[in-house]
Amino acid sequence: MIHFKRLATAVALGALAAGGALAQEISAPNLSYRTGPFAATGIPVMNGQIDYFTMLNERDGGIGGVKVNFYECETGYNTEKGIECYEKTKSDAIVTQPWSTGITLQVLPKSNVDEIPILAPGYGFSAMADGSVFKWAFNLPSSYWDAASMILKGLGGDDMSGLEGKKIAFLHLDHPFGKEPLPYLEKKAEDVGFELVPIPVGLKEMQNQSAQWLQIRRERPDYVVMWGWGAMNVGALTEAVKTRYPMDQFVGVWWSGHSDDLQVVGEDGKGYRSISFNAPVENAPVMDDIKEFVVDTGKTQSDEEQRSEVFYQRGLVMSAALAEAIAAAQTHFETDVIDASQLRWGLENIEMTEERIAELGMTGMVPPFSTSCSDHTGHSGGWLLEWDGEKFVKASDHLMADAEDIEPLEKQKAQEYAEANAPWPTQDCEM
Repeated sequence: MIHFKRLATAVALGALAAGGALAQEISAPNLSYRTGPFAATGIPVMNGQIDYFTMLNERDGGIGGVKVNFYECETGYNTEKGIECYEKTKSDAIVTQPWSTGITLQVLPKSNVDEIPILAPGYGFSAMADGSVFKWAFNLPSSYWDAASMILKGLGGDDMSGLEGKKIAFLHLDHPFGKEPLPYLEKKAEDVGFELVPIPVGLKEMQNQSAQWLQIRRERPDYVVMWGWGAMNVGALTEAVKTRYPMDQFVGVWWSGHSDDLQVVGEDGKGYRSISFNAPVENAPVMDDIKEFVVDTGKTQSDEEQRSEVFYQRGLVMSAALAEAIAAAQTHFETDVIDASQLRWGLENIEMTEERIAELGMTGMVPPFSTSCSDHTGHSGGWLLEWDGEKFVKASDHLMADAEDIEPLEKQKAQEYAEANAPWPTQDCEM
């Protein structure tokens, strides 16, 4: 495995030759949610994220010879608290990670003024993929529209023709996160010829969804697609089992594929699937390094079971992408302590090739992807994971989203956003 120490030599020698001292750290705050109704979802991902940077700090002395201060500001998934955390942490931050589509949408206009990149891995406003409009926002490696496309392909075949004449219930949190895929789903319903039945779940209804599942029983959909998070997932799965809805016709977004949620229903949840841009690989080399440098030294909040699961390893993948962007920026700008503007360049120049993923000890954990000035998502694709009664396992080949439909929608919605928030600065990605 290639460590980040290889980058440290050139950067450190350059700094010493210039007569300067090596700086102490790079500040990368995370607006976490370890409390509140979505804590069960947030905790394992946050643990994976921070453990990866702890591993780099302990194993390699950080990135490029500089330790990363990856610290948290608790939001409880509350938008108001999220904005407070953003304002509190932005002074020395090279990045902000809002961890809520609602918080992301509130921070988005601030990014052009504060010039701090927003990193929203697998969440946020899908049109942020258009880097010419959203210069400071990134939602790599896949967006919610990508997720919706892959789910439809998984259910109806690569051209989705198998969905013609079908009825799909869209069970979603009545929140910006849950509404985000609607523009794409509505377009595909019209193009392909299936009926889309949106069924919202209010924040106060997450644990008691009897009304929603009564509607599902009445509608008799061919499939239920769930855009749920935290307590909503358990509520939906419990109701699905109670009403005997066929689990092989029930599919969720990646935030609806948490092992702890499925353990509540156990064997009764067998056959349920979720799309995911990462897959758990227990024997991946990176897991050995996590054990040696983080677990065995008592520097983790995770446990052995959690570390083998999808969400914890998703946190590792997310932090690996950020670390790659930091390293790319250090090399390009020939400096050890990068600033927010330099990280923005790094985030536009991530190259997660199969070879690099293998060097990171993450083969099989994430598909290859790359970013650019015009593409701030990378559109990595993913896999359908299936609950086998005890754990999630891969249940499909690598799926890719329908770029022909998604890219025009990204440009359309990005332009609409820019016009609604004029004057909105853009960048020329053809240079």
